[in-house]
Amino acid sequence: MSDPEASADEYYVSIPRGGPIYISDMVGPLTKVADFEVSIFHELERLKAELISDSLEMFDDEISVEDLKTFSEEELAAQAFEEAFKDDELTKKSSQTLTEDLGTRSEREVDSSTIHDPSDQVARGNKGSDKSKSNKRKRGKNGHEKNAVDEDYVLKVEQLAKIKEKQEEEKATARLHSFNGSCSSSHSASTSSSKIGRMTSLKSTSSGTKVRAANAHGHIAVHFPEVVLCIEVYHYKKTWVKTQEFLVLGRQFLTEMRDRIYCITDEIMKKTGQGDPSGYFLLEDVFCNDFRHPAAVDYSKPILNWLQDSKSEALEKWESIASGELPQKQKALLGSKIGPQLPNFKTAKMQVTRFCDLRFRLGAGYLYCHQGDCKHQVVIRDMRLIHPEDVQNRAAYPLITFQPKLRFQKCSVCKIFKAVKVTVDDKWAAEDPCYFCDLCYYMLHYVDGSLLYDDFSVYEYLHE
Repeated sequence: MSDPEASADEYYVSIPRGGPIYISDMVGPLTKVADFEVSIFHELERLKAELISDSLEMFDDEISVEDLKTFSEEELAAQAFEEAFKDDELTKKSSQTLTEDLGTRSEREVDSSTIHDPSDQVARGNKGSDKSKSNKRKRGKNGHEKNAVDEDYVLKVEQLAKIKEKQEEEKATARLHSFNGSCSSSHSASTSSSKIGRMTSLKSTSSGTKVRAANAHGHIAVHFPEVVLCIEVYHYKKTWVKTQEFLVLGRQFLTEMRDRIYCITDEIMKKTGQGDPSGYFLLEDVFCNDFRHPAAVDYSKPILNWLQDSKSEALEKWESIASGELPQKQKALLGSKIGPQLPNFKTAKMQVTRFCDLRFRLGAGYLYCHQGDCKHQVVIRDMRLIHPEDVQNRAAYPLITFQPKLRFQKCSVCKIFKAVKVTVDDKWAAEDPCYFCDLCYYMLHYVDGSLLYDDFSVYEYLHE
């Protein structure tokens, strides 16, 4: 079994985080690695065909970048003048009016600067009357043209106001589908927590994390296609506490993951010389037993024999496990024939069974049993295709992606070193039980290599 502490033959690698969205407390349908690969490739082919068909079609109402552009106040003002004077007739009218106004103004300036001669007063009077009449006609004509220009300009401004109103509506709609970078700091601060919560599940798969991997001797290439399974192992007593999490390849043997599972029970049994190499995984209706060691026994045999010899009792227990009190109510209402049937349990050798050979449900709880009766819940949480940023060395898997940090008990005497022994009913110890490092234990209990007293119990202290 693997030691939970880092060792010299281990190194850190970076793996991408991603894959399917995992929904807690939900169980997926019965599936298999091969079925998942086929569904993925069918989906990729469908998307590829859809992209090709979309590229061949021509749409008249394609959206351009300019259609999505939102204008500033200065751009809207410039557009207003452009829209107002873009018609040729309106431009000609405005230029003609401006020319006539300048001509009238120059004539007035010449008249005021000329010296009046009395002999020419009558003639100028006649000419002046003629000019005043013509000027009145011109002013009337110019006033009418100016009114026409003003009316056209007002219409253009009204049209522009409608354009601006429409753009404001489009801006408000666009903010619903994008991040609003123009919001104030106070507003962004108030909504940042909710945005973070919504974006947690949308992190890119390229954002990696560092995990510890065994330093495999040599390199074994990963052949595509390959599926990566995320598998969780839970505590044997505190069934709600996750102790380890692995990334396992779909074509790996179950024994490869079993050798990486750490449990304090294995360490205790090894210390006492009673270690048992036997064990099994129960996934759906298959008992996968480990027979690699010659002394290994079939843990599933007594269970299968009991199922065969006590079918009625086994069915009753299975009904209570499968649906609780519902079968009793069904029997009372509909008869004894209604109810779940016992699965057809089978056995397999763990050392020749791969994960891709088994059917399982994502999110379902399965069983790992070892050392006689030490049982752990195992959950296959996620399944995804291998990513280019994943470790491409098959020998590095299973990868441990999660393992809680250990807390070590210090020696109760020196309070410096880690405890390696624990005593019970020790009359000279300050506590019961009392933890000792090697040095403090021998200084208290031994003199010249002889034990001072033996009316107490001492055990090796192992860190869980």
